[in-house]
Amino acid sequence: MADKDYYEILGVDRNADAKTIKRAFLKKARVLHPDVNKAPDAEEKFKQVNEAYAVLSDERKRANYDRYGTADGPGGFGSDYVDMSDIFGGGFGIDDIFDSFFGGGNSKGGHSTRTYGRDMAINLRISLADAASGCTKTISYERLAPCDDCGGTGFAPGGKETTCTRCHGTGRIVEVQRTIFGQMQTQSTCPACHGTGKVVDKPCETCAGQGRTPSHETAQVEIPAGIHSGQSIKISGKGEAGLRGARSGDLVVRVEIAEDKRFDRQGDDLYCQVKVDALEAMIGTTCTIDGILPDEKVVVNIPAGCQFGQQIHIPRYGMPRFGSHARGDLVAVAQVHVPEDLSETQQQRVQEIVAERGGLTTEREQRESRDADPAYERRAEHEAASTHRHPRRQRKGRK
Repeated sequence: MADKDYYEILGVDRNADAKTIKRAFLKKARVLHPDVNKAPDAEEKFKQVNEAYAVLSDERKRANYDRYGTADGPGGFGSDYVDMSDIFGGGFGIDDIFDSFFGGGNSKGGHSTRTYGRDMAINLRISLADAASGCTKTISYERLAPCDDCGGTGFAPGGKETTCTRCHGTGRIVEVQRTIFGQMQTQSTCPACHGTGKVVDKPCETCAGQGRTPSHETAQVEIPAGIHSGQSIKISGKGEAGLRGARSGDLVVRVEIAEDKRFDRQGDDLYCQVKVDALEAMIGTTCTIDGILPDEKVVVNIPAGCQFGQQIHIPRYGMPRFGSHARGDLVAVAQVHVPEDLSETQQQRVQEIVAERGGLTTEREQRESRDADPAYERRAEHEAASTHRHPRRQRKGRK
């Protein structure tokens, strides 16, 4: 069972529909938000309400919560689902969303308010394999969305928009104060219409006449094959909703590609390491490795005499080029290693090959070589005498 009863926190039944859950959330959020409630426990209660709404407003999270008592469930959501709630690269968060909601989109100073919605930016991290093949991600995030109850108009049934009587449609009010220096004139945004110059005579109770409410949303992001880290994808109209039906902003998804364990991307080329037995590197061989695309096999031809660090290029097995059917190259970097599991017979064969090339591989051959050298004994006697006359050399040599 869950540690927290989200239905109880929002005050709704377990079979409540999405609209009922959203209305309950907004009703409690208006009362508990720290901007309007200064009680010591208001902020903590607001966080609980927001957490409950974030789970119950998401179909996948709610289904897991109902079945397993946790939003993630036993196996998570899979790689196609990414929860971006309250993680906005463009400076947006749940507090920022509520600040806009309670302020009505009000701008500072005496200028008219911005009625259109702002663009929202988020960072989406994907794997190199997803970037190679292209993919679709479902992202879950918070935004000011058009109000469901009034259709984004801000009007209750029979309501309409009229000119603000306080500022007479200018969106600004001018106040004159008497000071010791004379009269001082100040200009500020009209608090009645929030700078729009218009008011609603019968506002929607859910959105308080704004035509938009804080909402938990999902969006589909189509990631094209070959995308590079830092490139952005724009989803029109999925940013902040405008006031009373004004234009919504866009959702800008900035893609970040995680480092891959096997491949190093350089442009559209991919670099990887290939382990090669030293004996096979001498005579040449072939090996098969997994490519970057699903179920892709790549044959790497190791040339005879291959050296450590040598690069073998395999054309058209790198990353797909963005917006094209072409591909970069795969570059296999040979990691030549000496085998350590040769049998005694195999070692003797290698010794014979080295001997044929002029090498001295056995103790007997080394002894025969010393016997055949007439100056060898004289050099040995000279070194022994020198060590006897200069014992410090001996100690130094031993050190």
